[in-house]
Amino acid sequence: MERMSWALVWLSLTFNLVVAISVCDGQFPAMFVMGDSLVDNGNNNGLSSLAKSNYPPYGIDFQGGPTGRFTNGKTIIDLLGDLLGLPLLPAFTVTFTGQQDIWVGVNYASAAGGILDESGLNLVISNLISSKVDSLFSPFKRKEIMTMQGDRFSLRQQVENFKSTLNQLRNQMEQDTLNQYLAKSLVVINIGSNDYINNYLMPSIYSSSSTYTPEAFAEHLINDYDAQIMALYNLGLRKFLLAAIGPLGCIPNQLAKGFAQPGKCVSAVNDMVEIFNRRLKNLVDQLNHGNYTEAIFVYGNTYGAFNDILGNPATYGFKVVDKGCCGVGRNKGQITCLPFSIPCTNRDEYVFWDAYHPTQAFNKIIAQKAYSGPQSACYPINVKQMAQL
Repeated sequence: MERMSWALVWLSLTFNLVVAISVCDGQFPAMFVMGDSLVDNGNNNGLSSLAKSNYPPYGIDFQGGPTGRFTNGKTIIDLLGDLLGLPLLPAFTVTFTGQQDIWVGVNYASAAGGILDESGLNLVISNLISSKVDSLFSPFKRKEIMTMQGDRFSLRQQVENFKSTLNQLRNQMEQDTLNQYLAKSLVVINIGSNDYINNYLMPSIYSSSSTYTPEAFAEHLINDYDAQIMALYNLGLRKFLLAAIGPLGCIPNQLAKGFAQPGKCVSAVNDMVEIFNRRLKNLVDQLNHGNYTEAIFVYGNTYGAFNDILGNPATYGFKVVDKGCCGVGRNKGQITCLPFSIPCTNRDEYVFWDAYHPTQAFNKIIAQKAYSGPQSACYPINVKQMAQL
């Protein structure tokens, strides 16, 4: 017992030192990530969902091979972490063993997850026996994994999962240290795509497009989004990077539907997304001018950066902007990358890896823009500047 007590004291002292050094160096001690498949790093591997990528050729350029990342190599989060001096974050679903270093942060992102709980429901494998998921977490108490049952984690569920991490951290440090740690950590939220491509744009499955106009739907999303941001703020987090939705009308999946002229994007889809993005940027302004003590909210203009790359591909080293490197059918976007498919060999020249997701080469550019880009890329300040606050 005495040995255990000394171990806990040593753990707390070590953590205090790590936080102090990070703050003095103008760094984030940790990064907490919420989102969808664009930033998922393996949370869906054990869930009853069609939205998985833990098989080749996914991860063909990643040191660990296929891990559940929906790209050929690193995600935007991995690359942003590199710029911040943070190691690869553990996926939330593997943090209960105690063998993962949650001090550097946790990734809660889940493929097919949306702002709305119902988004992505179409990707559920309804007949998969839930005991397969249960067995993955059998050593853990039911109350600790109650939010892990299911097919994907919505933003609301990801916030609940963060609370589980918070309980773990409370057992590892004193409250004052925890408060400082949370206030200095970076929160990245990259979500919303599935609320369109796996909800609003699927009228045969969802009623949202007949219930809401595009303007009303965007407002509905923002209201739910705002509620979850406030939940995280009330839990002690203070530094938020909120990523815009990219131009979904330009992804191979949408181009493959044949609703756009060759060389063009589906403007109707992009118009809907822009409505959401304008409201998200307005929300950032409102939050920054609100009474939120020592908080900073930043809008990551993924949409604008994406359009700049698509409009000037050669400037960024790309040659193919309208089809996936791995996929089947028109634009390699009718069926996404299947197990053991043979992808293109010139992956760094492709914007898109599969029907929905960009390549590592693209992700690297977006991560750099978020880290040190101008206000047009990251508003009102970039991530590097945020770390100094």
